[in-house]
Amino acid sequence: MAQTPDWWRYAVIYQIYPRSFQDDDGDGAGDLRGITRRLDHVASLGADAIWLSPIFTSPMKDMGYDVSDYCDIDPSFGTLADFDVLVARAHELGLKVILDQVYSHSSDQHPFFKESRTSRNNPKADWYVWADAKPDGTPPNNWQSIFGGPAWTWDARRRQYYFHNFLKEQPDLNLHNPEVLDWIISVMRFWLERGVDGFRLDAINHICHDQNLRDNPVDSRPKSAPDIKTYDMQHPIHSKNQPEALAVMERLRAVLDEYEDRAFIGEIGEAHNPAEVLIQYTSGQRLHMAYNTALMMPEFSPARFAREINAIIHDPRGGWPCWAFSNHDVIRHVSRWAGHAVCEDAFARLTAALLLSLPGSVCIYQGEELGLPQSQLDFHELVDPEGLVFWPENPGRDGARTPIPWSASDSHGGFSKAPRTWLPIKPAHLARACNLQEQDNNAVLHFYRKMIALRRATPALNSLETTFLDMPESVLGMRRGKDLWCLFNLGHQQVTLEQTVVARWTKANTILAERVEWTNSGDLVLAGNGFAISKTGAGSANGKSRN
Repeated sequence: MAQTPDWWRYAVIYQIYPRSFQDDDGDGAGDLRGITRRLDHVASLGADAIWLSPIFTSPMKDMGYDVSDYCDIDPSFGTLADFDVLVARAHELGLKVILDQVYSHSSDQHPFFKESRTSRNNPKADWYVWADAKPDGTPPNNWQSIFGGPAWTWDARRRQYYFHNFLKEQPDLNLHNPEVLDWIISVMRFWLERGVDGFRLDAINHICHDQNLRDNPVDSRPKSAPDIKTYDMQHPIHSKNQPEALAVMERLRAVLDEYEDRAFIGEIGEAHNPAEVLIQYTSGQRLHMAYNTALMMPEFSPARFAREINAIIHDPRGGWPCWAFSNHDVIRHVSRWAGHAVCEDAFARLTAALLLSLPGSVCIYQGEELGLPQSQLDFHELVDPEGLVFWPENPGRDGARTPIPWSASDSHGGFSKAPRTWLPIKPAHLARACNLQEQDNNAVLHFYRKMIALRRATPALNSLETTFLDMPESVLGMRRGKDLWCLFNLGHQQVTLEQTVVARWTKANTILAERVEWTNSGDLVLAGNGFAISKTGAGSANGKSRN
């Protein structure tokens, strides 16, 4: 596993959603001891690091992304001592440990916010974003919350509104106040001294707002359907993506660089200019890498992949991408793109091969290696505030957060011995339990191990050098490095690539392939969801690349 100062470059980072990984204390929700017990599974994949979603003290209004104590562990997960054991075990296994950090907002139960709301002149009065009402009593501007309705809540004690990009229980911190940044740095140091190897920075392009509180303009992009969220009706150019945030990144990076071999991953929440914002946040001495939702969208086409990837890797400013198809906030990709699947297993292997062939670093979300689909939950089973507000048009994020099925025949899939788990495990997931896949050499789980090993062993996959090749409409073709060809049929239908297109591509040259054949005349036939990776592909006949 990667052990260099630049270990994060091309790393495979495994995201753990702690509530759903392993319950060892029997309360129906995952915990740190359970994670520690299951780390061998992550190491067996060949991952370089784990990323832990929030484990800090929290009222859990947004499942831990509403933090009330940034320097302690929520009792539902365990203790600081349990965390230290986890870090030690991860390091024994060669795994780096990346902690989620929420710097854009806190819980409304954080002591700082409780103090801030008591008056307009207390020591924490300017630690959050407060503003007077308009003369008619309405909010200061038109900003909308991602979780529904206005992004402002009236507080009778201060007789002002406070700003929240997310839930009203998640007031935004005021990063324009240097005292707030100093405090964030103290939180960073606390965890760095405990041995963590880096941080995933949640919603990091939301950390600064326009101090003039100007209205956001209307989102004038053409859309195929009416928006469900009022947030999506605006172009939020003033409520996030402020230039002051880049200076904050530089200050945080300077602190992190005081410690050896540490790295930042940023989450860039941006639908309008995702590549541009990612480059801004990762170029220069800012974040080491970042991911956005550009490859987590409904569109699944070669043109989309080529456009989003080229926009980053060929930019002269040198931003660094960290690609992901799934995480705890989006529909699992084998379900999101199910319309392109010949069958679930073939599609899970195709998307694994594609993701792990991309230039840059990669995040894998827990259960992805089992080919888990999105779990279908009834309304009474939901806990996610997004789903509870927007049901049924948007059922929320719980379907991607259900517990991992470790053992098909055990209670709750081996996840917990509690009478009831915080979210249920459905039969479709039990059928893909880890123990069943361990016994099947053709299972998705073993393919992930094979593909991660290939990524590590192949120099061309550990470079940014990528050319997208002219191929039939459903085929994504990449030349990686100087002489590695990667072909992926993203559609259902069989595609035949004539020998003139895949010159000198032979079965002997191919290092990994599924659902492919070679004709007697030397043509390469890709069945639906078929893919092939060759060491010595020779470039397309006409030499064109896809832009």
